[in-house]
Amino acid sequence: MKPLIVLIVTFLLALVALHFFHGGYEWAFAGRIAMAVMLFFTASAHFAFTRGMEMMMPPGIPFKKGLVYLTGILEILGGIGLLISGWMHLTGICLIVFFLAVLPANIYAALKQVDYQKGTHQGNGISYLWFRIPLQVLFILWVYFSAVAV
Repeated sequence: MKPLIVLIVTFLLALVALHFFHGGYEWAFAGRIAMAVMLFFTASAHFAFTRGMEMMMPPGIPFKKGLVYLTGILEILGGIGLLISGWMHLTGICLIVFFLAVLPANIYAALKQVDYQKGTHQGNGISYLWFRIPLQVLFILWVYFSAVAV
């Protein structure tokens, strides 16, 4: 829920700021700014809640801690790439692939009731998927319409 709030609030603030400074509504640019801020926000969890993030991955996946750090770095790079006009299209495509790639970990975490912030199995469980899967679709569409399709 927090990433969605960050995304929407940042989008609205960016839209107003861009209108004020540029004299018009720049929807796609505001969308890229908002997604970048949201990615920076979610990336911070990879470093603050590493143990809980490791628990989100199914058994048998090697180098879990390294993958948690790598995906955090990829989110930071994705946020930066969205803000560089020459890179936004390719970055958008890569982020869509990234969002699809991490969805199984989110599904696994919901099935195992992982609370990544506390590093326990006391999370929301399967009901969380009713929010998480549509949220992931929103992220994909958001990136597509603000970076890929422009």
